[in-house]
This record gives sequence, structure tokens and C-alpha cells, in this order.
Amino acid sequence: MSAIAPTARSGTARPRRPRAGNGDRISLVRALPMLPAAILLLVFMAGPILYSLYLAFTDKAIRGEGASETSFVGLENFTRALADGDFWNSVVLTLVFTVISAVIGQNLLGMLLAMLMERAHRGISFLMTSIVIAAWILPEVVAGYLLYTFFADGGSLNGLLSLVGLPPQTLLFSAPIVAVSFANIWRGTAFSMLVYSAALGAIPGDVQESAAMDGAGPVRRFWSITLPLLRPAIATNLMLITLQTLSVFGLIFIMTGGGPARKSQTMPLYMYEQAFSYGQLGYGTAVALILLLIGAVASLVYLRLLPEEDKR
Repeated sequence: MSAIAPTARSGTARPRRPRAGNGDRISLVRALPMLPAAILLLVFMAGPILYSLYLAFTDKAIRGEGASETSFVGLENFTRALADGDFWNSVVLTLVFTVISAVIGQNLLGMLLAMLMERAHRGISFLMTSIVIAAWILPEVVAGYLLYTFFADGGSLNGLLSLVGLPPQTLLFSAPIVAVSFANIWRGTAFSMLVYSAALGAIPGDVQESAAMDGAGPVRRFWSITLPLLRPAIATNLMLITLQTLSVFGLIFIMTGGGPARKSQTMPLYMYEQAFSYGQLGYGTAVALILLLIGAVASLVYLRLLPEEDKR
């Protein structure tokens, strides 16, 4: 009893210290369920990325000399691309396609639709949102075929032009990059609309009401209140739709195949042609890495548009 008395008088028992190494074993046990996911990421993400980096510096080919024996060629694929006129044509068309269809088209039209839907009747808003999202969820192949029939010689566009007495247009042949840009706007605007709808819903209503009571009109409220508060959403939306548009392949491939005369051959189509039509996997992979670099530069530019508090 005398041995127990001091402990009882103290009121609380001393906590037991974990033995050395117990914490490490517990952390290891907790991490075990994540092991299959980590292995899958290494195999299906890190593996292809590393293999692509390897291919870009080799003369790997599907057929011919590079198929039988692959050699390391260093920067030869990149210097070959920079000296190829068709490559620079694809770069210019990719930038034109991205600026027209994403930076201008999807971004501005999505913002306009979001602002109109915010003020529209709930039934009209639901109907218009459903129509816009329906175009977005269509498979790319289906959307490409629909837009091809719309712009074709006997398609809906020329049918509508004939009704108002205008001459028929052949955009798929005269200006194919414009046709595929409008097709990408039609298909992808829903994403920007949803982003801006969420951002507009987060703007406090009392801020707009206070500005209206002070005599600020709709235009002044948009430039002084709405647009600054939408800045993070604008930068995020621009970054996402730019990266998505840079990699568009199926829509253009179905509508024009990159033609006529390479007038709509963006970088993904040029890469596909070099890698699979001509069998030059190493060169095609090098072009893909250049496209990845362009996307990375665009992302850094958009990140600089974010306010400092949103970068943390």
C-alpha cells in the first residue's frame, strides 16, 4: 500500500512514452494502403513521361532504319523541327487557333453567357445552360462530324445564308482554321460559362447594391467591381482552356484532317503525321515536348495574372 500511495496522491498517472521506432512503424502501416496507388502512378504516369523524354532524343521509328536499331541523336530532332517550315506553320496555326477559340471566343462568350444567365428567369437559364452543356459533353468525334456537316457545301450554314440572300461560303477550304476555331468555341464555351457562373455567385450582392445606390451604372459596376473580383477566375479559366485547346486533335482531324494544304494543321496534327503517318516516333515526340513547353510558358503567364494572395 505504501508503494501505491504516492501515485494516488499525485492524481494522474504519467503517460507512457512510446518505444523508439514505434512511430515509424505506425507511419509505415498507415502508408501501406497508398502503395498500390503510388505504384500505378509510377507505372502509368511517370513511366510514359520518362519514356517520352527518352524517345525525343533518339531516332526511334516505326519502320526504316530507326525501327531496327535505335540510336541516341541528342538535340537533332529539336534542331530539325526548328528548321522545318511545316513545323513553324503548325506553331502559328496553333497559336491562332488558341487565341481565337479559347482566349477570345470561349473566354468572352462564357463570361457573357454567365452574366446573362445570372439575370435571366430560372426556366430560361436552365434551358440555355442545358443546351450549352449538351454541346460540351458530346464526344469530340461526334462534335467534329456535326460541325463538318454544318460548314460543308450543302450544310446548314449555306442553307441559312441562302435564306437571307447571301452567297454560299466554303470556310472548310478557304479558311479552315477559322471554321475549326468556331467549332471549338461551340463545343467548349460551356466550361468557361460554368467557371464564371460560380465566380459571379460568390460576389456579395450588397457590394453591387451599394455601388448602384451611389449612382454607378451597369458598365461602371462591371469595370470597377465585377471584373476585379473575377480576376482569379479569369486567370484560372484562361489557363485551363488554353491547355485544353493546345491539345485539341480529334475535332480538327475529323473536320479537315489538317488540310487543305496544311492550312489547319496545328501542332497535335503535325506531331501525329510525323510520328504515325511517316513513322518517326522520336521526331514526333520531340514536337510533343515543344508543345508541352508552350503550354508551360502560357501557364506561367496566366499565373502572373493572379493576385498575390491567391498564389499562396
